[in-house]
Amino acid sequence: MAAREFAGRLKLLVPAGKASPSPPVGPALGQKGINIMEFCKAFNADTNQYLDNLKLPVTVIAYKDRSFEYSVKTPPSSFFLKQAAGIGKGARSPGKDVAGQLSVRAIYEIAKVKAADEPGCNLQSVCKTLMATAKSMGLQITR
Repeated sequence: MAAREFAGRLKLLVPAGKASPSPPVGPALGQKGINIMEFCKAFNADTNQYLDNLKLPVTVIAYKDRSFEYSVKTPPSSFFLKQAAGIGKGARSPGKDVAGQLSVRAIYEIAKVKAADEPGCNLQSVCKTLMATAKSMGLQITR
C-alpha cells in the first residue's frame, strides 16, 4: 500500500456541531480539494456532545487523493478562563482594570484539561501559561 501524498494542512476554529459549507470553513477546505460536505458531516457527528457554538480548534490534513484527516483540540484557554471567572470578556486595560477573579484551584483544573493538548509539557508549565493568559485578560489570581 502506497503512502498518501500530502496536499496541505489547515488550522480552523469551527463551532462545535455547526460546521457548514459557508465561509470560512467551506472555501478553506475547497482550496485544498477536500469534500466539504463529507468533512462537515464527520465533524458535526464527532462534536455534537460539546456546547453549542463552542469554537473548537481543528487541524485538517489534506491529501492529494482528496482524502483528509482531522484532529479536534480542546477550546482555547481564554474560553475556559472566562467561564471559570464568570465574565463575558476580559478587561479593556488589563494592567489597571480587574475583570474578575480566579482561584489557583480553577487554574489547576483548567490545566489538567489543557495538558491533554500538549503532550510533553508538564502540568506546572501549563499552569504558568494559564496564569499569564489570565493576567493578560485582567483576571486576578487568588488563593
